[in-house]
Amino acid sequence: MDVRQTMLALGITAALASPVLAEPAKPDVHSLITQAVIDDMRKSIETEIVRISIDAQNDRLSKLSQEEIDALDKQWVAERESDDKPLIAATLSNPLSVYLARLQGRSLGLYAEIFVMDQNGLNVGQSSITGDFWQGDEAKFQNTFNVSSDALFIDEPEWDDESRIWRAQVSFTVTEADTTTSIGAVTMEVNLTELQRRSTPGA
Repeated sequence: MDVRQTMLALGITAALASPVLAEPAKPDVHSLITQAVIDDMRKSIETEIVRISIDAQNDRLSKLSQEEIDALDKQWVAERESDDKPLIAATLSNPLSVYLARLQGRSLGLYAEIFVMDQNGLNVGQSSITGDFWQGDEAKFQNTFNVSSDALFIDEPEWDDESRIWRAQVSFTVTEADTTTSIGAVTMEVNLTELQRRSTPGA
């Protein structure tokens, strides 16, 4: 075996012997998502552009039946695999989605995804394409809008093996300004790994 073959063999052996990076310990989401973190989230969402956008969609889609909601959701899912994406394109290009995409970008990795829902649980705006258009049958909506005007729901952390980060969704009800009238809800998916890094002294 010549030198090159030896080096290749050693390299293969080393690669096989290299340990796979272990999944970090599951973070304590409730110690990381502090009241200060929640207050910052609410401040960024309780804005005129969010409320105007929700109100406009609530007015436009106020009389939708469940069958019509299901049809919109099916259209969204189908468009994800299609070249023609009228519903997705209209949603992602609206002013609220532009605002949420900028909000996610300005967070410098803290927010992995943000989407706002109307009173039906349908997406009004989002920072990126979600898996579906209707969230009304999920805990993020049922445990916020369907509960109270000040409801807060923090889901269990999930490990993202591709990005190698822990994520958790924080959802809360959105209300009219200076009232307790619920108009919709929002979900902000937090990069817990980044939040933990920022919370570490000296980081």
